Amino acid sequence: MTILNLWRNHRIVPLLLILAGIGDLAAAEKPNVIVIFCDDLGYGDLSCYGHPTIKTPNLDRLAAEGQKWTNFYAAASVCTPSRAGLMTGRLPIRSGMCSSKRRVLFPDSAGGLPANEITMARALKTAGYTTACVGKWHLGHLEPFLPTNRGFDSYFGIPYSNDMDRLQSAPKGRSAFLEPRKEYWNVPLMRNREVIERPAMQESITKRYAEEAVSFIKGNKAGPFFLYLAHSMPHVPLFRSKEFEGVSTAGLYGDVIEEIDWSVGQIVSTLRSEGIAEKTLVVFTSDNGPWLVFDTHGGSAGHLRGGKGSTWEGGMREPAIFWWPGKIEPGIVHGLGSTLDLFPTACSLAGAKLPDDRTYDGVDLSAALLKGTKSPRDEMFYYWGSELWAVRKGDYKLHYVTKTEYVRQQPVRHDPPLLFHLGHDPSEKFDVAKKEPDVLNALKKLAVSHTASFPPPPSVLETRIKN
Repeated sequence: MTILNLWRNHRIVPLLLILAGIGDLAAAEKPNVIVIFCDDLGYGDLSCYGHPTIKTPNLDRLAAEGQKWTNFYAAASVCTPSRAGLMTGRLPIRSGMCSSKRRVLFPDSAGGLPANEITMARALKTAGYTTACVGKWHLGHLEPFLPTNRGFDSYFGIPYSNDMDRLQSAPKGRSAFLEPRKEYWNVPLMRNREVIERPAMQESITKRYAEEAVSFIKGNKAGPFFLYLAHSMPHVPLFRSKEFEGVSTAGLYGDVIEEIDWSVGQIVSTLRSEGIAEKTLVVFTSDNGPWLVFDTHGGSAGHLRGGKGSTWEGGMREPAIFWWPGKIEPGIVHGLGSTLDLFPTACSLAGAKLPDDRTYDGVDLSAALLKGTKSPRDEMFYYWGSELWAVRKGDYKLHYVTKTEYVRQQPVRHDPPLLFHLGHDPSEKFDVAKKEPDVLNALKKLAVSHTASFPPPPSVLETRIKN
């Protein structure tokens, strides 16, 4: 063998080893992704977002060590369309997962998230992720629409809201919600595609979700994995474990939030003890604002106006905390973000390519998270069912129609539209439409351009099971 061949051979072996190492490193750098999604949590319900009596030390620590976003939006103001937006990165109007007649899916609904919609779980599986859904699904309870048919390897939770399947023997009106008992509802608890408990024992459900999440993390710590933990609470009826009865000065609602905070602590401590905290992105947010009609059982939007079911800020602006030790640039972020952005952000971090055969409404927030750059989102569209009611660009927000409560109120149409500067006036009290005609016209053009850009498909939510 010549000296040249020796040199070449000795160079080739290390080079192959280096290239193999790069491949291993690329796989190792794919972060685990955990999305913790509450139900009906208000913007002002955490102590790190200003609540004076609810204690959330675990979430406060996450916010201090990671990023707390102050202008982060759910995709819709009620459960089903909001979850469709999070799972697909697309406004629910694009998939037919919204309706102005039936706002969410019910136990008699025949439909669910269409099979041609690509979920975050399905996309991450193409990048080698193990996926699990724990908690409330609400994107179709019939077998073809369950999480295990939408990209998740496993499922443990309830298929729709915990106030559905209300029994005839339960008290009428609001009393069943304000003084809840587990025997008033017949909601099923499922594992994968089988019902394993009915009615679901809701007093321990937050605790059991946490246990399921911890078990999944420990069993898949080699990664990469995607865990979607969608809490049933604090949607009414409110339930908490024995250990959390009366622990909060904020009453039953406070007990519920403080148990959710405890569950976050369990997950984070598991990540630390298993040595994978630095490999894991944790996101905490909610599907929509507080259900205000239930008084102290309905939470608070804090400084914001309105709540669940409305397109006022309190209906769709949510707490949002991003945590990834050693990776996330800590701080408070005032730029815009949305649950729509979680899909493209997770795919970007995982190296999963977004399909190019459809329009995505989400944007990639990874640079804002990792480098502290400005969020690329500058617009937000606020739908009520299948109708666009409001639009935001920069600091300004235009309202065509407003409605403060989910029920018990008729919508009010505005001509000319209302206009608010959300930087100066986050409570949306002072209409500046007359002072800012150019801004008003620009937002009206944006709204017209958006609604004219695509024909919405028929609503999935309006089909019912035939008897």
